[in-house]
This record gives sequence, C-alpha cells and structure tokens, in this order.
Amino acid sequence: MASSPLPASVLDLAPVVPVVVIEEAGDAVPLARALVAGGLPAIEVTLRTPAALEAIREIAGQVPEAVVGAGTVLGPGQVAEAVAAGARFLVSPGWTDVLVEAMRASGVPFLPGVSTASEVVALLERGVREMKFFPAEAAGGTAYLKSLSGPLPQARFCP
Repeated sequence: MASSPLPASVLDLAPVVPVVVIEEAGDAVPLARALVAGGLPAIEVTLRTPAALEAIREIAGQVPEAVVGAGTVLGPGQVAEAVAAGARFLVSPGWTDVLVEAMRASGVPFLPGVSTASEVVALLERGVREMKFFPAEAAGGTAYLKSLSGPLPQARFCP
C-alpha cells in the first residue's frame, strides 16, 4: 500500500502531533493504528530508545495511513538513519546550522526546536518558517508562545 500523501505542512495533518517513546518495536504498529483511528495520523517517534528506528520502519511499512516522523533528532547521522528507516518528517529539540542543513538536505519536512525569540529570528533568516516550541511548558507555555507569535507572525509553531 502507498503511504498517505503529505500536505504542504506536517502541521496541517492534525491539531496535535503525538510524541511517542517506544521501548519495544512490537508496540509500534498497534499504537500507530490506534492513533490513526483516533484521527491523529502524524506520529513523532522519539529517537530516545534503541527500538526507535525499528519502530519507525515498522510503522512506515505496515501503517500507510500514518505519517511517521522521527523526533529528538540531534545530528546529521540521525537525520540519515531516520529517513532511511522511513521517517517522513524530522523534529529536533534545538538546532545548529549543521543540523538544519542536514535536515534541509534530507528532503523531508522538519521542525527545529526553539525556545527564544532570537532562535526564531535566526531560523527565519535561514528560510525556516515552521518550528517546534520546546520545551513548551518550561519555556512559558501558551502565554509565551502567543507573545512570540505577535512580533513573529511568519513563524508557525508546534508546541
């Protein structure tokens, strides 16, 4: 089966992108099917466990209606591994020029992490318009995000 088409933005897939930590690759497909059935087709699998890449591979291969992505991407090596495993988007908790360029070169949508106005402006200068606000609650939650959105309307955030 072909995987579901990706809209112009990962952020247009659903109102929420579940972030999952998968300890056992065998849990990935049932979890992905349940999330898709619940109306949440975009699934961010964090690269925090040894099972993460296999979980992405399993979801990509067996749940075509899911749009599986890799989260906690920290470097170019992880970018390559995640895309090779079937990740259709990438998320990082922060960013560097090297990481942003590797994510851009991967050809899949990406959300670099930001928590300050300076980080947002720096990414906007690099042509990046969509970002993950992280760590959202610790950085000020929705009130802070609203404060960022006022002077930076061209940026779009995933908390």
